[in-house]
Amino acid sequence: MSRRTAALNLPADPSCPPPSAAGGESSGIRLQVYLAHAGVASRRTSGAVILDGRVQVNGRPVTDKGFRVTPADTVCVDGKPVFPEQAKRYVLLNKPAGVVSTNADEQGRRTAVSLLAGAYRERLYNIGRLDMYSEGALLFTNDGGFARQISHPSSGIEKEYLAVTFRPCDPGLAPAFQQGIEIDGTFYQARRVLQLSARCLNIILIEGKNREIRRVFDFFGARIKKLQRIRIGCVRLGDLPSGAFRDLTAEEIDGLRRECERQS
Repeated sequence: MSRRTAALNLPADPSCPPPSAAGGESSGIRLQVYLAHAGVASRRTSGAVILDGRVQVNGRPVTDKGFRVTPADTVCVDGKPVFPEQAKRYVLLNKPAGVVSTNADEQGRRTAVSLLAGAYRERLYNIGRLDMYSEGALLFTNDGGFARQISHPSSGIEKEYLAVTFRPCDPGLAPAFQQGIEIDGTFYQARRVLQLSARCLNIILIEGKNREIRRVFDFFGARIKKLQRIRIGCVRLGDLPSGAFRDLTAEEIDGLRRECERQS
């Protein structure tokens, strides 16, 4: 008998009332959303947990992802009660090079979120990404609204980088990147590019297309030795050590929100 089938045949706890939502369409929130808010897993993975028969509502197995629950219901996963997270977390990590930004990696590579393991009870997700070989500022939160606000292309939040190359850069790179350049049908333009030295540039992006800096540098034959994000809006990496993290201050959280609102 499969795990799912076994769960479906579990006897209901006679001391528990039936689920109050009764699968209704108007009351409570979807069970899949409830599990995500409780930090069990992402919404997609929570759906699989439900389909596997691992979830009980008021002692009764539920395998409908759209089932609705209310605060009066008791929700358990594998027999253990779970509750929506109350505390909102906002975290800055100095991501080391060689670590991936995805929450799970099929190739078994070390993930950025694993560096936060044990420090927070809540399930945190990164806002945006840094490619595997880039390092620096990466934000995490369990506040979905905040994450969507910050990551939306219209947010207008600046992201500042330092790029160090193995050899001196083509002097045309900085002005071309700032004025805008089309490469393989895609237009790339930085808000500002400053040449700090022959091999070091300071770059500010707004939207930030996939691997934008690396693609522009590759076009000019400039091989990047180090690419570090040193600022996201008002949040600066400062002297935070590689692999270390800290909570954002209230001023930083409010500052990021205000920057988004100015663009809306």
